[in-house]
Amino acid sequence: VQLQASGGGLVQPGGSLTLSCSASGRTFNAFNFAWWRQTPGQEREFVASILWRGTEQSYGDSVKGRFTISKVRGNDTAFLQMNNLRLEDTAIYYCAAARGPYGTNRYWTGYYEHWGQGTLVTVSS
Repeated sequence: VQLQASGGGLVQPGGSLTLSCSASGRTFNAFNFAWWRQTPGQEREFVASILWRGTEQSYGDSVKGRFTISKVRGNDTAFLQMNNLRLEDTAIYYCAAARGPYGTNRYWTGYYEHWGQGTLVTVSS
């Protein structure tokens, strides 16, 4: 059972990147997905989440209006479209998946059963 995050890289401020999270080893189409990010010495920060149906997206305050999470119902891949990137968006981005009540659990790292290895996003001029 694995989640694979990809799509990270180096981008200039104001640029865009799209991250992908693909699942293998089992069927994840009934799982809720999320993206978290972390910088050295900091706690993991909630970025975005989405219900398994591809609805009920949620976003952290720092990325609202700039990032979009998506997932096709019945598909085991989730995406994070990141626009207007800022220096402070530099981090390792992790995808995560979980079943069970979505509600406020979506904002809790302990809710997520499966985590990807992380992909580095560097925003720099």
